[in-house]
Amino acid sequence: MKDSIINKLTIIKEQYHSIGKQLLDEVTQKNNKLMVELSKELSRIEPVVKLFEEYSTLINEKENATDLIDEKDDELQALAKEEIEFIDNQLLEIEEHIMPLLLTDDPRDNSDIYLEIRAGTGGQEAAIFAGDIFRMYARFCEEQKWSVEILNQNESGQGGYKEIIARVLGKGVFSKLKFESGTHRVQRIPKTESQGRIHTSACTVAIIPEVDEVDEIEINTNDLRVDTYRASGAGGQHVNKTDSAVRLTHIPTGTVAECQDNRSQHKNKAKAMSLLKARIYDMEQKKIADQQAEERKMMVGSGDRSERIRTYNFPQGRVTDHRIGLTLYNLAEVMEGDLMNLIESLAQENAAKQMSQLDE
Repeated sequence: MKDSIINKLTIIKEQYHSIGKQLLDEVTQKNNKLMVELSKELSRIEPVVKLFEEYSTLINEKENATDLIDEKDDELQALAKEEIEFIDNQLLEIEEHIMPLLLTDDPRDNSDIYLEIRAGTGGQEAAIFAGDIFRMYARFCEEQKWSVEILNQNESGQGGYKEIIARVLGKGVFSKLKFESGTHRVQRIPKTESQGRIHTSACTVAIIPEVDEVDEIEINTNDLRVDTYRASGAGGQHVNKTDSAVRLTHIPTGTVAECQDNRSQHKNKAKAMSLLKARIYDMEQKKIADQQAEERKMMVGSGDRSERIRTYNFPQGRVTDHRIGLTLYNLAEVMEGDLMNLIESLAQENAAKQMSQLDE
């Protein structure tokens, strides 16, 4: 194992023992929030520390066995060599287990998300494709037993959306969908095409995590413009009867969030505020990521919705993810929500990039 990795493991071990002491402190024990945070961190790094301690013990045993090789006793030398070979195999096994545990842990992985899909270039066909992409994700969410709440939708003709925003709640939502942000391109013959020509259009997808830090964001009411209007689309008798829909605009950043999901204007405002805070927080995080070149190197994609990440080619029945050069010929299944192959491939590539960074 390289010295740089040993140094990192030594620091983690020191952190582990420091947290253990903090948890025994009376002041810490009176702070429930701090106790929970420290306990979670202790549980997270404990497997790494235990493996490193086992690794260190084996290194000491190997050094002792190496000393015996200088002995004149041939039988003792043979036993020492056999012992060293056995220890080396154990060290390699521990190294294989410990390296993945050193990969950067994303604290947002268990977060719920806001899923935003907007029609891009391609006119009506782009809106239809945006609708197809939303249904693809909705079916995937259904398979994962996640719940989907539509916050805002701007429908177009023929079952499409100019824009649709939903909140997805469930276990590990962000960890699975975090690489889906970007431009999704479609190549197919549109329903509106009379000459049978293949058109190319696109929609953008944004995955915004709903993290705990969002609650700590304070928005000055003087920096906020609140607009109310009548909801549109399906929803029963209350639609277009009252000004229940809410649009919030954060004037300093120009960030906008809307919600028309509930009959209650108060509930819509609360949901729009949560979305607004999540967007502002996400913008701040992207600024930090832009400044941290090393972090960006380790990412499969930048998360920028302007980056073209995937092409769905209907005539050939294929889907291609351009970031990892993966092409699958099961487009029909993908559009029905069979995304796990793509998602796992992206996660593996991301892990491989982080592993290469550790090796360097």
